[in-house]
Parts: sequence; structure tokens; C-alpha cells
Amino acid sequence: MILSPSILSADFGILAEQIKKAENAGAEWLHIDVMDGHFVPNISFAMPVIKSIRKYTDMFFDVHLMIEKPERYIEEFIKSGADGVTFHVEATENVRECINLIKKYNKFAGISINPNTPVSEIKEYLDEVDMALVMSVEPGYGGQKYIDAVNDKIREIRAKKGADFFIEVDGGITKDNIDIAIEAGANVIVAGTSVFNDDIEGSVKELMR
Repeated sequence: MILSPSILSADFGILAEQIKKAENAGAEWLHIDVMDGHFVPNISFAMPVIKSIRKYTDMFFDVHLMIEKPERYIEEFIKSGADGVTFHVEATENVRECINLIKKYNKFAGISINPNTPVSEIKEYLDEVDMALVMSVEPGYGGQKYIDAVNDKIREIRAKKGADFFIEVDGGITKDNIDIAIEAGANVIVAGTSVFNDDIEGSVKELMR
């Protein structure tokens, strides 16, 4: 299991320090949510933030684009320091263009679906990407409750792709329900408020137990 702490829940006044704490505790990936205020009803950070933290850590930058027409910006995010880029199938009419842009730079390609989007919407692309991200909350805000119904989607993707495929789950993960997502077949876990709190190191270790 790979833990990918989401900096959406971090304290940006001491962001580099908090990232280092998560890294030192054993987290290998860093989840970076990019929101445009259109595809989701919230706005977050973009390329300058990624560039600024890239020099402080060698963690895998797991960039999650929750933006309309992601094909417009994929190259810029990669040039800013992204190791992997995940985009939403609901946000573009040019899915293969997005995949090809990511692969052009030999980066890790992910495709995501919202809680109400069926797996059938991404099935034809699963052999072309490295990871499927299943949103377990409505995208846009941290601190929401995990939607149990997405477990069936995780199981469906795992059954189709086998044991070696990366399936990421994002939203509402806590120490009390992380095992449910893993048992369903997820092997990359995004956690925000469950990591970036008063005990970052302890929280990472507890989730990765």
C-alpha cells in the first residue's frame, strides 16, 4: 500500500516542514490537488506551489487535476515537477490526448472518476494508463465522509486489471476505514486531514501499519 498525503489539508505557512515530516514517517507519494473553481466548486494551488516545494523533497508528486480541459495544462504541470498526472474523464472530451501528453514525457498517467460516474466510462482506457483514481467523496473539499458505494467500483477495476495495477482512492479516508478501501482492492491511499494534523508522523505510521 502506498500512502499519498494530500497537501490540501496542510498548513501552507509551514508546508515544507510538514511535507518533510510525512516523508520521514514513511510516506512515499505526495498528493497535490489542483482545482479551478469550474470543474469543482473550489480553487486551490497551481504550478508555482509545485515548483516551490519540489526543491524540498524527492517524494513522488501525485498531481490530481480537478480542472476543465486538463489537456491545456498537463505539460506545464509536468515541467513544474509532477511525477504523475491524473485527470478526470468527466472534465475532457480529449481523453487520449491527455494520456498521450503525459506519456510523451514518460510520466505516470492516471484517470479518475467521480462517485457517480460508472467504471464503464473509463474501461476502454484502463490498458493505456498506469492508475485509476476512484473518488470516494464529491471532489472539491477535504474533510468529507467516505462513500461506501465506491467500493464496488474499486472491486470492478481490480477484477479487470489484476493485482499489479494501481488503484487510488481519494476522500474521507481515516484509520477506521482505510482497511475497507484496501480490502476492496485499492493500493494507493490519499489522506488529507487524517495526516496533516498535530501529529503528522504518528498519523502516517498509523495509516501505514
